[in-house]
Amino acid sequence: MSRVTCDLTISLDGFLAGPNQTLADPLGEGGELLHRWMFEDAESNAAELDGILAAGAYIMGRNMFAGPGAWDEEWRGWWGEEPPYHAPVFVLTHHPREPLEMQGGTTFNFVTDGVESALAQARKAAGSKDVAIAGGAQTVQQYLSAGLIDELRLHTAPIILGAGERPLDGVGNLKLEPTEVRGTRLVTHVRYRVIR
Repeated sequence: MSRVTCDLTISLDGFLAGPNQTLADPLGEGGELLHRWMFEDAESNAAELDGILAAGAYIMGRNMFAGPGAWDEEWRGWWGEEPPYHAPVFVLTHHPREPLEMQGGTTFNFVTDGVESALAQARKAAGSKDVAIAGGAQTVQQYLSAGLIDELRLHTAPIILGAGERPLDGVGNLKLEPTEVRGTRLVTHVRYRVIR
């Protein structure tokens, strides 16, 4: 059976998005600085980037797909016509919507019956490949709290956001075993096995 992984870039104070998230600023104030390592130093972080994009299916929360506010049926995501996933993506939502096919093999599927249903659908779509929990904070919290993540990969950027969305709040007594640590000038990568 495939594993369930989760890659998150967080600040030193544990936020994956800054305060005051909006459609114009989806990662909140200062949140764009979290991901400098992916763009400014991609070559040094190639193994981690490859790991993020190696999944056979992805799960994300509705706000990660469309941001806060009213549902816009015309909205096609933050990533343009060819999102980086190149695989099925299952979006957790309370609002039904038909699947949205994009270029490059990404199809957004909208799941209204909970995290376990989304995971079952993603496992089926991924085949022998891993399923990745892409975010946001509430989605990660739900999967960690339910004991459904096998490997957590934290990418810590050397910045302080001071407020925003924390993915590890409220997940209880999570037991993690570090299995790999590596760093570059813009990020420290720590891979954890989730102990059940």
